[in-house]
Amino acid sequence: MNNLKATKRDNATSGETNKLRAKGFIPCILYGGKNPNTKISIEKKSIKNILNSDSFLSTVIELEIDGKKEKVLPREVAYHVVSDEPIHIDFMRIVSGSKIIIEIPVKFKNNSESPGLKRGGVLNIVRRKVELKCPADKIPDDIIIDLAGLDIGASVKISSVKLPENVFPTISDRDFVIATVAAPTIVKEPEKPAEEVPAEGAEGEAAAATEGGEAAPPAKEGEAGKKEEKGKEQVKGKEQVADKKASTEKKQTEKK
Repeated sequence: MNNLKATKRDNATSGETNKLRAKGFIPCILYGGKNPNTKISIEKKSIKNILNSDSFLSTVIELEIDGKKEKVLPREVAYHVVSDEPIHIDFMRIVSGSKIIIEIPVKFKNNSESPGLKRGGVLNIVRRKVELKCPADKIPDDIIIDLAGLDIGASVKISSVKLPENVFPTISDRDFVIATVAAPTIVKEPEKPAEEVPAEGAEGEAAAATEGGEAAPPAKEGEAGKKEEKGKEQVKGKEQVADKKASTEKKQTEKK
């Protein structure tokens, strides 16, 4: 059990309360039972560890005020909207013989002895806390779930959990599920799309189009042959002219 020391406070104005916070204390209120409500303060560093735990609001604390001890239960914590620091805590006195409704955290054990988890199964936690109705002086610290022997597809319901004497779930109309051992989920990676390979000659055509600003249209099948024949005729005509000229020059030379 956690033990904390508290101090009575008489400050009533918001300015005095802010000064108290500046000194490292958290203003609190203690209520419940036959005693009147009491304004107290607790040093922040003394409560920091249990305050940050998930089970803080279900943790029984023995509070010492001016040398007198009594068991209390945290019921509400107010936090600063910007700094997220605790600025006020409500504590309720635990009265012997009374009953209280409280959320108790769920814990799991023997994970390594579960055949389903050994085969790659996943523990699917449906409820991390279960609301119980129990005696104020016998509040369980947690609900223990034994995973030993559970295979894939098995589920843990509230009926299979052994609760302390006189402790009952507030949900009584159905046998609700706390956790299951689910089959492993395999996510298949999508296939990478194949890169498009340019057709042969396309690269050269693209380069020509880039240099000239526009690609030249491909020559027709007959046009290439006509250009070739025309080139041959021009060459042949030039050769005939050269032969004729040489023959004329030869005749003139002989006459002389």
